[in-house]
Amino acid sequence: MADKEASGSDGPRETAPTSAYSSPARSLGDTGITPLSPSHIVNDTDSNVSEQQSFLVVVAIDFGTTSSGYAYSFTKEPECIHVMRRWEGGDPGVSNQKTPTTILLTPERKFHSFGYAARDFYHDLDPNEAKQWLYLEKFKMKLHTTGDLTMDTDLTAANGKKVKALEIFAYALQYFKEQALKELSDQAGSEFENSDVRWVITVPAIWKQPAKQFMRQAAYQAGLASPENSEQLIIALEPEAASIYCRKLRLHQMIELSSKAAVNGYSGSDTVGAGFTQAKEHIRRNRQSRTFLVENVIGEIWSELEEGDKYLVVDSGGGTVDLTVHQIRLPEGHLKELYKATGGPYGSLGVDYEFEKLLCKIFGEDFIEQFKIKRPAAWVDLMIAFESRKRAAAPDRTNPLNITLPFSFIDYYKKFRGHSVEHALRKSNVDFVKWSSQGMLRMSPDAMNALFKPTIDSIIEHLRDLFQKPEVSTVKFLFLVGGFAEAPLLQQAVQAAFGDKCRIIIPQDVGLTILKGAVLFGLDPAVIKVRRSPLTYGVGVLNRYVEGKHPPEKLLVKDGTRWCTDVFDKFISADQSVALGELVKRSYTPAKPSQLVIVINIYSSEHDDVSFITDPGVKKCGTLRLDLTGTSGTAVPARREIQTLMQFGDTEIKATAIDIATSKSVKVGIDFLNY
Repeated sequence: MADKEASGSDGPRETAPTSAYSSPARSLGDTGITPLSPSHIVNDTDSNVSEQQSFLVVVAIDFGTTSSGYAYSFTKEPECIHVMRRWEGGDPGVSNQKTPTTILLTPERKFHSFGYAARDFYHDLDPNEAKQWLYLEKFKMKLHTTGDLTMDTDLTAANGKKVKALEIFAYALQYFKEQALKELSDQAGSEFENSDVRWVITVPAIWKQPAKQFMRQAAYQAGLASPENSEQLIIALEPEAASIYCRKLRLHQMIELSSKAAVNGYSGSDTVGAGFTQAKEHIRRNRQSRTFLVENVIGEIWSELEEGDKYLVVDSGGGTVDLTVHQIRLPEGHLKELYKATGGPYGSLGVDYEFEKLLCKIFGEDFIEQFKIKRPAAWVDLMIAFESRKRAAAPDRTNPLNITLPFSFIDYYKKFRGHSVEHALRKSNVDFVKWSSQGMLRMSPDAMNALFKPTIDSIIEHLRDLFQKPEVSTVKFLFLVGGFAEAPLLQQAVQAAFGDKCRIIIPQDVGLTILKGAVLFGLDPAVIKVRRSPLTYGVGVLNRYVEGKHPPEKLLVKDGTRWCTDVFDKFISADQSVALGELVKRSYTPAKPSQLVIVINIYSSEHDDVSFITDPGVKKCGTLRLDLTGTSGTAVPARREIQTLMQFGDTEIKATAIDIATSKSVKVGIDFLNY
């Protein structure tokens, strides 16, 4: 099947071949391997047991696009989940169990502050001084949108200066680490060490592998864990975490939006409106509490699910919407991922973009661009004002929403254009936005709803496509979670489109669902049993050349043997179900008995019909170099066996090669950032 050789790091750096004939294998010559045995899969579950470390506490960090937070639970009392302390400087009209994902660096590029503190400090700086400081917000989306993410990818601060993404992510994680350890130490009355903590960081399921690896590297740089002690950190997928939490929900902890049959005597048809009101009331009450009891039971909804039942988790956050379909496997109620995570950049940020487009339409794109650069702190203020009004948008709203324009906006506009903001509004033919004499933009509810429309339409359309899939058509429940799920407009749209297909459930404290689920995941990582592999993995090998079957340009003659080079020998295919901890083994033998070293190159592809490592879309993502010298005089068998194992873990994949004759072995983690 597909590839062959294993170029060492001393070999030339492999890039996409320039012509069909340039084969990475050619220049290498002497390190190739050839398959020895048919492949087999071993479910090796015992080997992990010995590594179980004992941690005193699990801390989960929900590193969101717009807001972030952490929660924790002591392993001795797993039914109590504590959400972090309240943050100083919350905004009016916005519940602050989480803090904005904003970070401020000094002009010398040293970490200064995070969250509300960063935002408020930046805002209070003199405008000329502010230009020297580096302020970043909503930077997590960069990991989703960058096609060729590396350790050197840059982010752009509000003042236009560039900084390394890895540093920013590491600073942010380090900040959470320090906050959490401080809070734990205060609670326990004694110093809490990092080694007592198992960390869980959540990432969107639709992120590609490089982005997930990037998050782990940033966490290592922040000192949460180390490559040698990688088990201390779990990268959890956001919808999986939400799913784990939804299993525990009791009826009084959720709002059902669908008009389907009554659940255990609770009728969902007490009008959807009542559901929303009840939801708001719950959210208001819950804001005060920081400790949540998760009863160690399976919730009522869950107890209605039977073996093989499917449900959909729609995780709508600030940046992305993630859709995952899970199936129940009894008796333990383990989750099996049925359908590879899909979704896209349809988070609540889309609503902010629409607002920005509206401002450009009224005041001119040239002005808005200039204003952002010249008055960055005032721009941030304007977006904060918009954020709190955005949360007041609702399907049944009739009165207008007022958005305060910062004084410097009004002032700078007059300097820039020579006429007033009021004049601009009159002149622009945007009739649903008016100027109020108190210095506010007055938006009609329709105008606000129009800003939500493109994003919500994308989400509904994506869900419609998903419901067309045979695996998804029989879904019983749809759980709507994530920060954007708090938006009544989104709730209503999902209800209207799918209320007749399945039951739609919203956990009460919907913005904290993922955080709490991530804590539960850290307490019992084995709850997710089967995932779908997002990629096809294999290694490059040489096969005996077969006339007529193999393309002539792949023929390589070595010591009189005719080899087909660049063959992609598949370990696992994209979309194949993989149990966590599953080992796939293959045996190879050096192509030439006299070889002193073999290099096994590992490749990945998004397609599953791969034959050669030179096929389009095949990327190298790991190298195993095994030294074959030093057999200490013992006779080496003529066909020396090199066993290669791949273990599919949470979001990491580990590969090992063992020389059976000498028991020498090398290990490598699959690496998507450095090739």
